[in-house]
Amino acid sequence: MTPVLWSFRRCPYAMRARLAIAAARQVVETREILLRDKPDAFLAVSPSATVPCLVLANRVIDESRDIMVWALQQHDPQDWLDMPAEGHDLIARNDGPFKQALDRTKYANRYPDSDPYQQREIAAEILHDLNRRLQAGWLFGRVTLADIAILPFVRQFAQIDRTWFDAQDWPDLRAWLDVFTQSQDFARIMTRRPIWSPDVRS
Repeated sequence: MTPVLWSFRRCPYAMRARLAIAAARQVVETREILLRDKPDAFLAVSPSATVPCLVLANRVIDESRDIMVWALQQHDPQDWLDMPAEGHDLIARNDGPFKQALDRTKYANRYPDSDPYQQREIAAEILHDLNRRLQAGWLFGRVTLADIAILPFVRQFAQIDRTWFDAQDWPDLRAWLDVFTQSQDFARIMTRRPIWSPDVRS
């Protein structure tokens, strides 16, 4: 069977899964859904009821990082998996403290006990560290799994207040993000798809 990828176009977790699948040249059936109206077919296979969710013939992969690794283990022509162990630590920080601060900045009304400006500063401290780490445009001197796993979240954070973001002293970070968002690879995985229904296949 062709693997099925349940996805939501704007979700950064789904973006990075789609990027890895595309880089690995894996053929999947992408099913675009609305998070506010999740179809029963999706809920029946996704243990967490979150995107992305990759359904293989023999198992379901319900975490975006695991989907990325699975795809690249099939085929990794750009050697994204070949990175220092520190790269995994950077991804973990992104998925933990940075994403937490991002959410409390972007969705402040959901977290009435958090100060969104304080949370923005927590996120900014992490971004300043990434800015210092960038070498020749990438975290480890060339594109790796860490760059692709983190950049969709930097993009999401930048869009909260682009004027403020662009005014910060992180020129290498801005250039890193611009190269990513202006790339053909990013444009391809952001192509709009019709919302999946049982009667309409991708």
